[in-house]
Amino acid sequence: MSRTCELTGKKPLTGHNVSHSKRKTKRRQIPNLQKKRLLNPATGKLMSILISARGLRTLTKWRKEGKKYDLKKLCE
Repeated sequence: MSRTCELTGKKPLTGHNVSHSKRKTKRRQIPNLQKKRLLNPATGKLMSILISARGLRTLTKWRKEGKKYDLKKLCE
């Protein structure tokens, strides 16, 4: 299972930890992914997806605004 958000496409980034003496070691910045069972408003069925915390906030905002979306199409 890859660490990628199914909604936003966020994936791990690479970079360096930099010490005070400017030595660099490799590091990974991993997105905050959650495995959630969400109700698809288009079909009325539950779907299990791997989604980032930012993606969850976006879906919550869309639900409050009454925006119509199909979770299955978004996660393809």
